[in-house]
Amino acid sequence: MSTLAIGQKASLSKRFGPAEVSAFAGLSEDFNPLHLDPAFAATTVFERPIVHGMLLASLFSGLLGQHLPGEGSVYLGQSLSFKQPVFVGDEVTAEVEVIALREDKPIVTLATRIFTQGGALAVTGEAVVKYG
Repeated sequence: MSTLAIGQKASLSKRFGPAEVSAFAGLSEDFNPLHLDPAFAATTVFERPIVHGMLLASLFSGLLGQHLPGEGSVYLGQSLSFKQPVFVGDEVTAEVEVIALREDKPIVTLATRIFTQGGALAVTGEAVVKYG
């Protein structure tokens, strides 16, 4: 995408079930039973397994690399704040929004957000991306 403007958005929705969470555990080496073991998770404040925060945040990579700014984009940085859990099997919607454009270089800052299936903000942050 060659023309970017403040306020432009892209989003996608995805459901992370037990298979996706288990695959991510293997890829990331994060086998915390909070994500994988319903019996263990039942003993925690969450009461059931939650999706890895970094698995949720990986949706931003897809949005940035495929949609906004799009192919050829290079991630320069990402801040993240985890506001509430997402339970295994729940659908989420990830969204990126252009909030700043550098005038001297092809660099864009985007707000990054993930919403639960109920519409609550689960993850928020900012991404800095080189495009072009």
